[in-house]
Amino acid sequence: MNINVIDLINKLDHTQVNDHRKALLKPLRDYVVLKAKQKIEANLNFICTHNSRRSQLSQVWAKIISEYYGYNINSFSGGIEVTACNERTIASFERMGFEVKNPGGKNPHYEITYHENRKPIVVFSKIYDDAPNPKNNFAAVMTCTHADENCPFIPGAEKRISLPFEDPKAFDDTPKESEKYDERSLQIATEMKYIFNTK
Repeated sequence: MNINVIDLINKLDHTQVNDHRKALLKPLRDYVVLKAKQKIEANLNFICTHNSRRSQLSQVWAKIISEYYGYNINSFSGGIEVTACNERTIASFERMGFEVKNPGGKNPHYEITYHENRKPIVVFSKIYDDAPNPKNNFAAVMTCTHADENCPFIPGAEKRISLPFEDPKAFDDTPKESEKYDERSLQIATEMKYIFNTK
């Protein structure tokens, strides 16, 4: 794993997650632990409206931190509309120490490298049931209230989990833009550390 990323994960203080967030995180933590006990890969599909910010951050951090703790999961993301993975999200990944390859195009399939012996994580905007996302046997993790309220049924999901994060989009084109995207990224990373640090 990228030494900068390992450093960052080591510094995340998951003991600072408050009780309200712990209650929201518990169903996902329980789901992951149950799958591990059953020796079954957990399929996690993080869903928000545009699949451009919070769901992408969640997909990447869940995959990386689960591997860090030795969990075997598949991490996906999707939306209820196709847009593009927001460039500000990608810029935040780069500030976190990831190498990002941008192939260009209207809805770029960014490749995020985090380990020299692992395939890059490919992030792009898609509907929650578009390829390569699972069609069944997955947890649908709703990362925004809009998608949670407007998409009450996710076909094929064996579990639905409400885990909303505040949208950094509110700070687009302001002096706090980078700070708020990084803050949300680090919050999600910290909470993923809380979920997977169970052994």
